[in-house]
Amino acid sequence: MYSHGRADLHDITIDPEVIEFMDKRDSDFRICTSCGGPVLLPVRIKPPKKTDLLVKAGGHTIYVSIHQARFLNSIQMEMIPFFDDDSYGYDR
Repeated sequence: MYSHGRADLHDITIDPEVIEFMDKRDSDFRICTSCGGPVLLPVRIKPPKKTDLLVKAGGHTIYVSIHQARFLNSIQMEMIPFFDDDSYGYDR
């Protein structure tokens, strides 16, 4: 179904704030492509694909698009889009 190997092309670091953010929302997330670069979204907004690579982040999983995996060195809070309202289910 999904590639259960880590994105071992190189070591991917995850900022502790990202893990804290995910834990607070009790959700897995996915890194996908946007016009502004990689974004980190909850899987209920952007479901994982069968080709995604899996990266453990605390007690949760980050699904990484294969299109982003080769360029990804770190997962940072800047990848989480900010919305003025909470219509997408999370706020900062």
